Amino acid sequence: MPLPFLTADRDFDADDDIDDVALPFADHDQWRRPYRPGPWRVGLAALALLLASFVLLAAVVIAAAGAVGGALFTFGFALLIIGIALRVLRMGVWVSRAGLRHVRFFVTRTVPWPQAGTVRTVQQPVRWLGLPRTVQGQALVLVRQNGEQATLLTDRNADFLSRVEAFDRAADTIEAWNAEYAGSLQAV
Repeated sequence: MPLPFLTADRDFDADDDIDDVALPFADHDQWRRPYRPGPWRVGLAALALLLASFVLLAAVVIAAAGAVGGALFTFGFALLIIGIALRVLRMGVWVSRAGLRHVRFFVTRTVPWPQAGTVRTVQQPVRWLGLPRTVQGQALVLVRQNGEQATLLTDRNADFLSRVEAFDRAADTIEAWNAEYAGSLQAV
């Protein structure tokens, strides 16, 4: 069964020219993540799904023992774990012709291209795997037309830890989408 939220729509090779592959999708109206989720994010989701399978097994055992209320509660808890795992896999930056969407665990923000100013890579202290500890690293920052700044990606998050080339490729791709749509809309 294909899981489209786990993969980018196109595999990038190291020898590809970024100008040729920045917007390689036929349908620019569909929301796409221009990079693959990292091993930390996929591993965390896999562990959560493994835990959910054990909780589902416990729900079956509880139901076989005759405690329907406990089985329903345990089944609901397993569904909650599965929902958390799927949300963790959806987290990241998504792009389409409509704009840029930043999906976090509890909040999803969509910025239409006319409101998006510039997207650039900067050196700054970034959070390591989203934890309170900060280290020096790179961040992809969106500066809106009204001056607000939002950090979209870092090279130390769950998608790009120990994958510097993947971060550079993702940052270049998102910058290309911004140049294609925000730049062309501002010129009009």
